[in-house]
Amino acid sequence: MDLSKYEEKYTHHGTVRDGADDELFMKKAIELSGLAVEHGNEPFGAVLVKDGEIVFTNENQIYTMHDPTFHGEAGLIRRFCAETGITDLRDYTLYSSCEPCFMCSGAMVWVRLGRLVYGASNTELENILGNEGCNCSRIVFDNSFWKLEVSAGILKEQALEILKDYFDKHEKG
Repeated sequence: MDLSKYEEKYTHHGTVRDGADDELFMKKAIELSGLAVEHGNEPFGAVLVKDGEIVFTNENQIYTMHDPTFHGEAGLIRRFCAETGITDLRDYTLYSSCEPCFMCSGAMVWVRLGRLVYGASNTELENILGNEGCNCSRIVFDNSFWKLEVSAGILKEQALEILKDYFDKHEKG
């Protein structure tokens, strides 16, 4: 990976908009959620985009990495920051097949993510699991120093289909 284009420092708070390509990038995140299942993990995928280009992807790896914190989003952030040295993501958009949990949402605050786009909501996931659920990312973002832009429900039905297929046969965690 050529990292030269990522080495500039970001000193402004910009709004990141990749709206025209939201469905394209969400399809990739959903594809990764399916691959996570094929690889023995839970169905969650994440894609990091800058300037309309995918710069990093990750799938949930909680079982294969023997790390219950290796969610799609947190794992992506952890690996991207470690591999590039970039820890300020205000000019990036992260696409997630499902609304990030509290932990992953917190990680997005700490790296000052510019924009989050997700498919299925946490409430929809928890309903599949027989629970009430909540809008956990909103709770984190509303109570944090960093306010990022959020777009929800992109390709929601496709994201929900993979979640339902998986959790009909498996327990969460």
